[in-house]
Amino acid sequence: MDQPSGRSFMQVLCEKYSPENFPYRRGPGMGIHVPATPQGSPMKDRLNLPSVLVLNSCGITCAGDEREIAAFCAHVSELDLSDNKLEDWHEVSKIVSNVPQLEFLNLSSNPLNLSVLERTCAGSFSGVRKLVLNNSKTSWETVHTLLQELPDLEELFLCLNDYETVSCSSTCCHSLKLLHITDNNLQDWTEIRKLGVMFPSLDTLVLANNHLNAIEEPNDSLARLFPNLRSISLHKSGLQSWEDIDKLNSFPKLEEVRLLGIPLLQPYTTEERRKLVIARLPSVSKLNGSVVTDGEREDSERFFIRYYVDVPQEEVPFRYHELITKYGKLEPLAEVDLRPQSSAKVEVHFNDHVEEMSIRLDQTVAELKKQLKSLVQLPTSSMLLYYFDHEAPFGPEEMKYSSRALHSFGIRDGDKIYVESKTK
Repeated sequence: MDQPSGRSFMQVLCEKYSPENFPYRRGPGMGIHVPATPQGSPMKDRLNLPSVLVLNSCGITCAGDEREIAAFCAHVSELDLSDNKLEDWHEVSKIVSNVPQLEFLNLSSNPLNLSVLERTCAGSFSGVRKLVLNNSKTSWETVHTLLQELPDLEELFLCLNDYETVSCSSTCCHSLKLLHITDNNLQDWTEIRKLGVMFPSLDTLVLANNHLNAIEEPNDSLARLFPNLRSISLHKSGLQSWEDIDKLNSFPKLEEVRLLGIPLLQPYTTEERRKLVIARLPSVSKLNGSVVTDGEREDSERFFIRYYVDVPQEEVPFRYHELITKYGKLEPLAEVDLRPQSSAKVEVHFNDHVEEMSIRLDQTVAELKKQLKSLVQLPTSSMLLYYFDHEAPFGPEEMKYSSRALHSFGIRDGDKIYVESKTK
């Protein structure tokens, strides 16, 4: 049978991992692999192969000599074939079937939607635990075929595949713990719930950059659909209701949530977003990648009570009443302006004259002298200024540095500035 045109896996392997391009390195999983068979390829003594092979963007279209692959790749555990030109599952199967220790396989950005994966070919993937099919436009039919032949699959990546629906498999995949299915077009919860049916042991579900508009499911049903879900990402989804956030409490093991960039939270400040979400999700210990400490939780729950204290009773969320039971009804916090004072009313003393005036505290001593020039009738070069804090036990402080800012003296209303002439 004729080989497909283009570069083969084996050809690229020999080119990339020759001693000239990939020098010998010591350490776990590194170094020269010498097959036990005495009559191997003439290339075998010239290849330095690690256990992790990265052959992305190499123009690979086919497998090449399977005996060569078997001779060199018996120890390989991870293989990155992303962004190549593989369009025939049969050719992928030839590669994988000759890498017996393979656990991680990345086939992203290969046009694999152009062929059908036969069940007999899928069997060669049986040892894979982590499979990446991003931007491969892989059909659900192919995904189901793979799932039936991968009994130990733990992580599956199906991002950027233009999915608008989810096709449910006739059998469940109990081994899968992590599913990345971001950047598709899954808008209806009826599609998302199928993932719970197919993957009952799911620990992490990443739905970021989909257009999910609501979580339309009874609370008891959510608990049954995702009984083991610990982490969910709804980053940049279309959620618009606080009721959808409250629904997350129905996942019995949920600990981590990502909710950045959703329409619901756009009108709120950064502080309000985080505190209101934390207060509504009492079991979540990590929000948007940041740990929720006990102190932050208490602050958020108290903030939540005060936030809704003046809202009409019919509009108050149920969580408000739960927190009132926990903390009691809290009074609004007093508003304290912590901004630095920008000006002060001081007494300016010169000879026997006293003048009350307002001075800007963001100006320098040199600028204050200019301001006082017309009042005291002295050139700035002849002025000596002294600052007296009316509450301090010390005497006047000479304002000797022209470039020093007035706010650094701690000037307040009622303090005094003394002006003397150098010629006095």
